[in-house]
Amino acid sequence: MKSFEHVYRLHRLLKSRRYPVPFERVQAELECSRATTKRVLAYLRDVLGAPIETSREPRGYRYTDEAYELPGFWFSAEELQALLSLQQLLASFQPGLLDDALAPLRTRIGSILQSQGLKDSNAARIRLLRAAARPAGRHFAAIAAAVLQRQRLMIDYASRGSGQTSTREISPQRLTHYRDNWYLDAWCHKSNGLRTFALDCVIRADVLDTRAQDVADDRLNVELGGSYGIFSGAPTATAVLRFTAERARWVSVEQWHEHQQGIWLADGSYELSVPYHHDEELILDILRYGPDVEVIAPASLRISVARRLEKAAARYRGTSPE
Repeated sequence: MKSFEHVYRLHRLLKSRRYPVPFERVQAELECSRATTKRVLAYLRDVLGAPIETSREPRGYRYTDEAYELPGFWFSAEELQALLSLQQLLASFQPGLLDDALAPLRTRIGSILQSQGLKDSNAARIRLLRAAARPAGRHFAAIAAAVLQRQRLMIDYASRGSGQTSTREISPQRLTHYRDNWYLDAWCHKSNGLRTFALDCVIRADVLDTRAQDVADDRLNVELGGSYGIFSGAPTATAVLRFTAERARWVSVEQWHEHQQGIWLADGSYELSVPYHHDEELILDILRYGPDVEVIAPASLRISVARRLEKAAARYRGTSPE
C-alpha cells in the first residue's frame, strides 16, 4: 500500500535525525510530488498525532518527542519477515541445543512483536512455510563454533551425489541458510579449494586446535556467490530462458540472481539471462516451469533440459527414450 510506505518512510526519516530535515530531503525520501509530500506530512501530524515541528532556522521538520512511535502495526514486510523467520528458525533448533544462549534472544523477539500488538497467539496467523527442509544435523553446534572461533574442522562427509564418504580437513568460512537448509562454505585442504558442504551430510565433525585459513570475502563472493545456486562457483556461462506470456507475469518480478538481466519481447514473453557454473540446480528450477519456459542458450544447457524432459515423458508413456 503506497500511502503506508510514504508514512512509514517519513517516520523513519524523522526518527533517525537529530536536526530538522529540509522539505527537499523529505520529498526525495518519499519519491513523490510536492503536493503528495505535504499531504503525508499533514497526515502524520494531524491524523496520527506525530509531534512534528516546523523550524525556520535551520529550516525543516523534526520530532519534538524522540520517543514517539506510530500507533498500531507498522513493520515493513521485510522487517516482519526477518523477525518471524528468526523466531521460527530459533524454534526449529533441537531441544537443548544452545538453549541458554538463545533464550534471551527468543524473549527479545517476542517482546518486539508484542510491542506492535502481535501476540504469540496471533503470530501463528502469519505463516512462513518451509519446503523440502532438512535438519541442520547433529554437528551444527560444533560447526558453528568453529566458524565463529576460526578453528579448523576434521569432517566425515557423505556425498549424496556419489554415495561415497570422505574424510576432509577444512577451514570453515561461513554458514549459509539457503532454501530452508544449512550449508557450510569452507576451504578444503584435501581439494585445495573452496567447497560448499550440506550440514545434514556431515556425519562427523571434530574441532581442531589448528587456526582456520581465512579466505577474503571478495573471493568467497566471486567463487561461491557469482553464479546461480548454492553450489555455484565462478560463472562460466549465461543461461538465456524464454518464458511464455502467461508465466512472464510471475517470473518478471522474481529475483533469480543479483546479476540477472530480463527483457520483455514483442509477443509478451519474457527473456531472463542468469549467470551460472554448475547446471544441476538450475536445470531443476527450469523443469519446474514445464512447457512455460524454453532454454534459448547455451546449447549444452538446452540439450540437457530436453533430455530430462524426454526421459520424464518416456516414463509416463512406459517406454524408453531414444
